[in-house]
Amino acid sequence: MSGRHAARRAHAAPEQPGPEPRLAALIPAHNEQDRIAAAIQGLWNQTRPPDLVVVVADNCTDDTALVAEAHGAQVFHTQGNTHKKAGALNQAIAWMLPHLDDRDLLLVQDADTVLNPWFAETARATFNRRVGAVGGVFYGEEGGGFLGLLQRMEFHRYAWELERTGGKAQVLTGTGTMFRARVLREVRSARRAGVIGGGTSYYSLASLTEDDEMTKAVKTLGYRAMSPAGCAVTTEVMPTLGKLWHQRLRWQRGALENLRDYGWTRVTARYFAQQFLMGFGALSFLVYLTFMITFTTLYGWPGFSPFWTAIGLLFMVEKTVSVRRAGPRAVLVAALMIPEMLYDLFQHAVYFSSLWGLVRRSEEKWVAT
Repeated sequence: MSGRHAARRAHAAPEQPGPEPRLAALIPAHNEQDRIAAAIQGLWNQTRPPDLVVVVADNCTDDTALVAEAHGAQVFHTQGNTHKKAGALNQAIAWMLPHLDDRDLLLVQDADTVLNPWFAETARATFNRRVGAVGGVFYGEEGGGFLGLLQRMEFHRYAWELERTGGKAQVLTGTGTMFRARVLREVRSARRAGVIGGGTSYYSLASLTEDDEMTKAVKTLGYRAMSPAGCAVTTEVMPTLGKLWHQRLRWQRGALENLRDYGWTRVTARYFAQQFLMGFGALSFLVYLTFMITFTTLYGWPGFSPFWTAIGLLFMVEKTVSVRRAGPRAVLVAALMIPEMLYDLFQHAVYFSSLWGLVRRSEEKWVAT
């Protein structure tokens, strides 16, 4: 029997009743002395606090470890890691999993993120025999000027879409995701059996976006991935266009490479469709702008059109409604439309740059932000 079928059979039966599962938390951190305290305190403030918090100090040259210990966390120092976040997590998970039962839970969160107080309790209640991992719904922290506002609007809109789809996770975000210990063991076994790629450990070392790849790995093994509204997290926003460009280029290029590596499967079909629609939408938008600019330049403003005015109003309503929880300033910016159109053009440039890099097989490196 293949590893994939064995995994499905293993979690087809209802889970046996037993003691309350233990909860451990891992925070991978590289030189995060200024932010690690808030991340740790967010865990201690949970309505269901972790039984253990471990900061994974990866090649740190600052006081991350000292600050972590001062705030009640245990520190795990990586050894010879050259594979960034995924390599650090693999070392820490390999160290921790032997002490966890299959039903126990492991929470992985970024050092620049603070979980809301109900995250752990909500995630714990979401698990059943079919749910293998529960990811966070991320919101942007305050600051970052107008660019930060646009990112917060984008994140609010993503959360709105998640809510509309019943909390089905598109990505088990690195900002905060809780796993069954059993599922992580199955992922490693599946990699070693060749059912899925990415090396022979837990997180893939071959992916620029290890969280996106882990999502596909968990789903390939037949599990559901969820992101309920109660699992909100607050994470940093990029303060400059340059940093935002590198972050989004890594995200987009990693997503495309993961699809290339997995190929067309029952799990990836939806992701392929999303990428196609993203590209089609970007091209359509560029064609529309080109047409309008050319037509207006040659013939002047075309005048009032009831049809296109109605389409524009519907588009504006959807844009404003989807960010209403981000506050009145966000609603005003969405109603103006022009700022988000420019932001969309930026996102489209990221998409086509990533696609072109993939076609040319140029190397895109993991850049810390």
